[in-house]
Amino acid sequence: MTLPTRRVCKNRGQQFIKTAGLLIPVALFAAGQNAHAGDAASDQTLQFNIPAQSLSSALTRFSADTRLQVLYEGDMADKLQAPALNGTYTPAQALEKLLGGTGLKYRFSNDKTITLEAPTSQNQSTTPTLKAMTVTGQAKYDATDPYDKHYAATNSSFATKTDTPIMETPLNIQVLPKAVLDDQQATKLDQAVKLVSGVTTGQGAGGISDQITIRGFFNYNYFRNGMRIDTGGGADGTRAMANVQSLEVLKGPAAMLYGRVEPGGMVNIVTKKPLKTAYYSLQQQAGSFDFYRTSIDATGPLTTNKDLLYRMNVSYENSGSFREFVDSEKVFVAPVLQWNISPQTQAILEMEYRHENNDYDLSSRPLIIDGKRADGTWINPRLADIPRERNLMERNPNPVENKFIGLNVNHKFNDDWVLSEQLGINLLDRTRTAMLPGILNADQRTLNRQLLTSDFYTDESYFTTTNLTGHFDTWGLKHTLLVGGDYYLQDTNTVGYSSTVPWTIDIYNPVHTGLPPTNPATFASQSFHTNTDLYGIYLQDQIKLPYDIHVMGGFRYQNVEQYDVLANKVGQKADAVTPQVGVLWQPIKWLSLYSNYVENFGATNGLGQGNTFLPPQTAQQWEAGFKTAFFDDRLSTTLAYFNLTKQNIPTTDPANPNFSIATGEAQSRGVEVDIKGEILPGWNTIATYAYTETEVLKENSPNSIPVGSNFRGIPKHTSTLWTTYDFQQDYLRGFKVGAGVDLYSSRKATFDYHRFRFCRIWRC
Repeated sequence: MTLPTRRVCKNRGQQFIKTAGLLIPVALFAAGQNAHAGDAASDQTLQFNIPAQSLSSALTRFSADTRLQVLYEGDMADKLQAPALNGTYTPAQALEKLLGGTGLKYRFSNDKTITLEAPTSQNQSTTPTLKAMTVTGQAKYDATDPYDKHYAATNSSFATKTDTPIMETPLNIQVLPKAVLDDQQATKLDQAVKLVSGVTTGQGAGGISDQITIRGFFNYNYFRNGMRIDTGGGADGTRAMANVQSLEVLKGPAAMLYGRVEPGGMVNIVTKKPLKTAYYSLQQQAGSFDFYRTSIDATGPLTTNKDLLYRMNVSYENSGSFREFVDSEKVFVAPVLQWNISPQTQAILEMEYRHENNDYDLSSRPLIIDGKRADGTWINPRLADIPRERNLMERNPNPVENKFIGLNVNHKFNDDWVLSEQLGINLLDRTRTAMLPGILNADQRTLNRQLLTSDFYTDESYFTTTNLTGHFDTWGLKHTLLVGGDYYLQDTNTVGYSSTVPWTIDIYNPVHTGLPPTNPATFASQSFHTNTDLYGIYLQDQIKLPYDIHVMGGFRYQNVEQYDVLANKVGQKADAVTPQVGVLWQPIKWLSLYSNYVENFGATNGLGQGNTFLPPQTAQQWEAGFKTAFFDDRLSTTLAYFNLTKQNIPTTDPANPNFSIATGEAQSRGVEVDIKGEILPGWNTIATYAYTETEVLKENSPNSIPVGSNFRGIPKHTSTLWTTYDFQQDYLRGFKVGAGVDLYSSRKATFDYHRFRFCRIWRC
């Protein structure tokens, strides 16, 4: 028959050809494999591992494994089920098993194309044979697909709170998808985020908390699906990775959308959501120092109409250390329920439970011996010659229990307007025991130790945010409007003790006697109870202009109050308006040029002399760069230059050293390069480089932090390289190898605990 003009349509990762009233879906295969691979002969044997699922989804997996295109009419495969397929088969044998019981027949149209046909009765006319046609397709990145192997994400909703292509976002947002986390076998947050340029990590609170620095500034919080989780840099344990779908790192200040944050950037954790297709996974990991970790992932529908879905992630971890008296045990459970109330309305209930038994370890700090002058300088300083595994403290137990519950509701009024609501409650309880190294005595071998304890520590936080997103046109300009507001309440309470009499130990011949009992005669009590209220409203508009120019602008009003509950008074109070503007030009599909200017609203600083309020910390940043996306978005790059300045940092008051004044200022500027994606079929790579030049611009205590010096702990040059190869040969299919390296230039450090206050300010 004669075919009319063909029209290619795209819909949710599949392509269709509409021809003479027929709609022929094309089951797509892995991105780029049809461009690089040779012909797939029907008599070659391949290894298949396709779970039981809908026939259409199974055919998509079949196409990805065989590089054969499967054509069929209409939605004939959507309502049929395919059995599980595990083993070695030829493509023809595999297809017969997938089609078993469906009544569908198949035929090879050519060496790359298979056509499915429904059976016809004898009294029915045979379906007309279509003229030969060439159909091309590409696999699209699917963030929810547990089998997706893409390293380069195409969209992110964290940077703008709208689902915007990264190539159209005038901000520096880097995404680490599940494929990267799986290949890294990441069990801690810092193992993954170091694959982003400008990010450095450390072992916070003696190695029992996440410590992340972005563009030179330390982060005291992270975000979970856009909801704020404060850690305070303390011993709150590490973020569990069992239910993490992807990680997003937004560079630069983000106060316009997220309120009071540090100006270097933010980390957002995207958790796994329930799937309509059943999926089950059991993973066992083992490593050095008696490390063992077991994790389970299960998801699927609870009802036949798939309106109610579930997901359950569980992990158990047990490990030792190269150091004495340091062990950990971690349990994590995260159930999720999703209710598809209607095609327009969806609700997700999330829960998390985390329990950790950790040992606090701060004696890994190298000991500096020989004398120290009164002005703070050392006489012939050198490190004590003791084994690295020696622990000069006692066993310091730090149990942590964390419970989280969240509710997300989305309602779609129409194709243009969406209302979303998020509620979150995070409850953390822990006790803390920390024996800290103090001053080495004049004999150069007897070390004084101080014991700090928290009989209890609670951190309760409540978060809610409402967002209305709309799409509309005005005078030929396309708008994406965001109007929203959020509220965050944090209540922290602790009671503890600190020793007033030192406990000594011989660093060369240590004798461990265990922790001393708490005695009112030798311990001083410590307690605090603070309440923090944050609320803000914001407006953002993304405008698409002619010639592929994208403009984004917005502002936020933020108010913060912090109460000293024990003293029954307001401790801190401040508000601010923070703007943000960005421009992006995409002259060709694979290239985007962008720049932005953003302001930040940071931590409030407490009281100065006379109980006067110190102004909050502020920051401004200019950034410019370009982004590229090659090979059908499978390989992405970002190059950026930034200049970031932070003001109102508390420094010593010259008139009274016991108080502070907000006159400190610091700057961070540099160049960052991020490259990630598929270079050749099966070969994925992540390469980063950052040049970060930090400088103290103003400081009233030059003996501790000299003006003009670099931030402590921040190297000028950092680079990471990670690469994996997934073998494409039939006899090695399913086997993958990978390797990586981290490179850092020298960095300044300090071991003087009297400088702790400055370390928190200037990031030691």
